[in-house]
Amino acid sequence: MSVGIDEISFYTSSYYFDLRTLAEVQNTDPEKYYVGIGQEKMGMAAPDEDVVTMAANAALPLIERVGPDAVSTLMFATETGIDQSKAAGVYVHRLLGLNPNCRVVEMKQACYSATAALQMACALVARDPSRKVLVIASDIARYDLDTPGEATQGCGAVAMLISANPRLVEIDPEVGNHTEDVMDFWRPNYRTTALVDGKYSTKIYLKSLKRAWENFRVASGRRFDELSYFCYHLPFTRMAQKAHQHLAKLNKASLNAEQIEDQIAPTLNYNRIIGNSYTASMYIGLCSLLENCREDLAGQRIGFFSYGSGCVAEFYSGSVVAGYRDCLHVQRHRDMLEQRESLGYEEYLKLYHYPDFRDGEEHELPHVTRGRFRLAAISHHKREYVPC
Repeated sequence: MSVGIDEISFYTSSYYFDLRTLAEVQNTDPEKYYVGIGQEKMGMAAPDEDVVTMAANAALPLIERVGPDAVSTLMFATETGIDQSKAAGVYVHRLLGLNPNCRVVEMKQACYSATAALQMACALVARDPSRKVLVIASDIARYDLDTPGEATQGCGAVAMLISANPRLVEIDPEVGNHTEDVMDFWRPNYRTTALVDGKYSTKIYLKSLKRAWENFRVASGRRFDELSYFCYHLPFTRMAQKAHQHLAKLNKASLNAEQIEDQIAPTLNYNRIIGNSYTASMYIGLCSLLENCREDLAGQRIGFFSYGSGCVAEFYSGSVVAGYRDCLHVQRHRDMLEQRESLGYEEYLKLYHYPDFRDGEEHELPHVTRGRFRLAAISHHKREYVPC
């Protein structure tokens, strides 16, 4: 019996901000962003969008197919949660009309926790193959203005249905892990934006990749040349390019630069125009690979490197199932991306500075999102979500 990803869907905000506009305001060359970090646009959440609404929108196509009673567990991964106690997934549970017997839990470890959720979901399904587990990763990446991190903002959510005999990707049981207590990126409870030591974080990312890969090699016995494509955590697309060049060099791969780039290029399309989505980024990269790679991926093995600052990292692999293209939501995703609205610089600043209501008073939020779910109000410290 195989276990893995049976279906996958992602969602991002109704607005985006083009980094060419940011470059013009900063009087700098746009290639600093378009080429230097490989980013073109960043998703900007509307006032009535947050990790809950994006998560519900991402998962909706999956639930419409299998029905709300099919899901036994919902695992919600995020590092931009909305409550220190209540799991954001509980709101999603109601919006999607899931069964009251469905358990819900929220997981956190920077950008890594979606992978922890995926692996735990696979274990639950292996324990009882009749079960289906819904894994959702949803985040909004925010950094201070006029910092190097500003151009790497973004937002997005991805939903994956984990089942026995999956139709998309069979997940291999062997994994390689690396954990180390470092301070490369963190966000204390009293801050709305993250703190990051960019150069140090890149160094730790690459170190963790090496250690996790070495652990994976021991656990699985697989070689670099047994993997056809690679999905990396994507704080920005250039990071994946650095990481893959690093891994290829470690393995003395007999590939030229173009061949090495080809192994990751199809995974970068969506993140380049969405921006950083933290826990969701690597799995949006998987969506990009499945939906944009011209080659038939059936039977090919993919390598996955998940990294969460602080830090926890994991390398694992999975094989693409024959007939996978019949199970994708390509047109839905392309329509969503095409229908987004571009922001001018002043509009971007207005959204960036939109009030974060914490006074316990009643605040109704404007209906702006084009999604199926929205944050309608915050009243007496309670968030009120409704279908559109």
